[in-house]
Amino acid sequence: MHRDAAAHVPSPAIARWATRVPAGGAVLDVAAGGGRHSVLFLRRGHPVTAIDRDAAALRALADPGLEVLEADLEHGPWPLPGRTFAGVVVCNYLWRPLLPTIRDSVAPGGVLLYETYAVGHERYGRPRNPEFLLRPGELLEAFHGDLEVLEFQHAEEGDPVVAVRQRLCARRPG
Repeated sequence: MHRDAAAHVPSPAIARWATRVPAGGAVLDVAAGGGRHSVLFLRRGHPVTAIDRDAAALRALADPGLEVLEADLEHGPWPLPGRTFAGVVVCNYLWRPLLPTIRDSVAPGGVLLYETYAVGHERYGRPRNPEFLLRPGELLEAFHGDLEVLEFQHAEEGDPVVAVRQRLCARRPG
């Protein structure tokens, strides 16, 4: 597969877990990049709010079900205070101070789908900075008690190994 085409393919784990988001419920795609997960949920009939520091690619999607917000999540205020979503998706992004806000953005009965790089990944590529790599069990710790964990993985990917990631699918009771 061509590299540009691969950039538009949803994560297999996020695609598999997408069925857990309540039908028709609003989805938040955090640090959405080019919108690969936004498109996945739009195709599944969900309205989507996508946030990214550079929203040009998201705006180019020009879908009526897509709300695009351009925001610097690391240096600016949270652009959606008080809003909650049936699904919150975070992929390949980690800013630890934002974890409580992400948790609070999951509506009762909603799900969090989170996947990003973990310690050990630095041997295979970027990111290499430990500030952007999850420690063992960190996603579990970050959301423990508030969300019911449905699935969790911390694993190497590929043969040969090309990445180390953590993945979490969790539901807010209600």
